[in-house]
Amino acid sequence: MNNIAQLGFEHLNPNFKIDKPIRLIELFAGIGAQSKALENLSVKFEHYRICEFDKYAVKSYNAIHGTEFVQSDITGLKASDLGIVDTNQYCYILTYSFPCQDLSIAGKQAGMKKGSKTRSGLLWEVERLLNECTKLPQVLLMENVTQVHSKKNSADFSNWIESLEDLGYSNYYADLNAKDYGVPQNRNRTFMISILGNYFYEFPEPFKLEKKLKDILETVVEEKYYISTKISHFVTEPFRIKKKYTTVNADIASSLKARDYANWNGNYVTDGLCCSIDMAHGGNRMPKIIEIGDSIDINYPNSTTRRGRHIKAMAHTITSENNSQVVVVDDTYKNYPERQYDDCCPACRIRRLTPKECFRLMTFDDTDFEKCKAAGISDSQLYKQAGNSIVVDVLVKIFAQLFEKN
Repeated sequence: MNNIAQLGFEHLNPNFKIDKPIRLIELFAGIGAQSKALENLSVKFEHYRICEFDKYAVKSYNAIHGTEFVQSDITGLKASDLGIVDTNQYCYILTYSFPCQDLSIAGKQAGMKKGSKTRSGLLWEVERLLNECTKLPQVLLMENVTQVHSKKNSADFSNWIESLEDLGYSNYYADLNAKDYGVPQNRNRTFMISILGNYFYEFPEPFKLEKKLKDILETVVEEKYYISTKISHFVTEPFRIKKKYTTVNADIASSLKARDYANWNGNYVTDGLCCSIDMAHGGNRMPKIIEIGDSIDINYPNSTTRRGRHIKAMAHTITSENNSQVVVVDDTYKNYPERQYDDCCPACRIRRLTPKECFRLMTFDDTDFEKCKAAGISDSQLYKQAGNSIVVDVLVKIFAQLFEKN
């Protein structure tokens, strides 16, 4: 623990901890990663309120957590709907992982300016609700993409923090990457803890990653998750290093756009060892060997700098925009002699992550995934829900700090 005086926080009470039963209010709830984290911490809490606009996410939330919440729109909520009473008896935690589409690099970057009416601008609905409250939640938790405090959005983010300070909150934010907290996914996100009163909060320390992507992969995968030979060539053909791409090869483009492969962009895995050339680095660079449990990102096929980014032993960020990650899986090709492999790499096949693997990378249990499947949630919605969620194990570490004496 850092010395409080050295950090310049000697005027704050360093001893804040939650010592009351928790009533959890999840705005932009998704499938309830915050609830799952508190459940994994084995602390006493109540699924008190949620607000979630996506009816399929609400259906999955109810399936996972055994609740009966209904779809709702934050613009229609009033402070009274939050039901914050008896704050001397309960600790209210309000979470708000507001939409990131207008902040992220993958989106249109329309921003979150107050009054802009962008999806990310729904943040200010949280301000409205808090301003309407006669009693405030003792703890707030925000999660979003790191662009929330980028140069483009820094003024709006500062305005948001100032509005919380005016309400009496002490605010602390940090960028935490899932790979630094035991999860083989390169997912960097901004978290902010706000505590009502003059309190100090310290984010959890990172630690060495022991788990690898191959450790969470399914052993038996349906053929439908494997990509076509044409697209496989785009990633693996060893002689393409000699050609610098500025546009996608016509055959590849047609395959990517074909009905059966409408969403074959993203990150993928391959069977066994495979030569990963132009795509694996982006642009005209030297060949590289990709191995079991590596991943390749082909979200940007027209780029010469971002195309085919390669990560060792972990997944790229799971997103909601695509339902695919290309991964190097194990050498199961030995067990499937009937499969047709790439001419350039007879042992190499590439597939996307399955929905269950995406849930695992968000550290939801397999039983949670099966509950969603049993509730009739489609693969496309499961991919979306995983991409829109928060890594549970990171939340566990963040929440744990609130139950320890600082």
